[in-house]
Amino acid sequence: MTRLVQLFAGRVILGILLFAFSLPARAAQFTIDQLMGALANTKHRAATFTEKKYIAILDQPVESSGELLFVPPAHLEKRTLKPQLETLVLDGDLLTVEHRLHKQLLRLKDYPEVAGMIESIRATLAGDRAALEGVYYLSLEGGRDRWTLVLTPLHTHMGSVITRIRIEGTRGEVRKVEILQADGDRSVMNIWNGAAP
Repeated sequence: MTRLVQLFAGRVILGILLFAFSLPARAAQFTIDQLMGALANTKHRAATFTEKKYIAILDQPVESSGELLFVPPAHLEKRTLKPQLETLVLDGDLLTVEHRLHKQLLRLKDYPEVAGMIESIRATLAGDRAALEGVYYLSLEGGRDRWTLVLTPLHTHMGSVITRIRIEGTRGEVRKVEILQADGDRSVMNIWNGAAP
């Protein structure tokens, strides 16, 4: 057997071994239940975020940054620090919005489209599959270390506002949330535990 043939045979055998060892990994697919379990096991969460909103009538995205806090099962807080101070606090069904010394209280049940958008974040952080499936069709790609959860509205009234929500993460942590609206506008939020890089 010539040296060239030996090298070729070695590569073929190596390829077969790599394929064989990859089979168990493919069979052990990361499921939505496993993802929800990992998210539910990650309790109190404090993080920082940067967000860009791409709006059709603007040439440049609107950028903001601040802090996030989630305390299971129903407290979600978004505190925008730049460019302007604004605080949104969701406790159960009550949304409190504070902006420039103005404070407004809203009941989510009176704003079902807004409720659906907010619930996508809160229910994902809580690992609440039932709440998500009450509003969205769920699709999961990737593995435990790098996953993407895509939420597509089940009902036309939600679909008239939101086309798709794409959530990326690793294990029990959410790292990125992209919301594509039906009018073509979209927002992208990147999330870090602790200080932003």
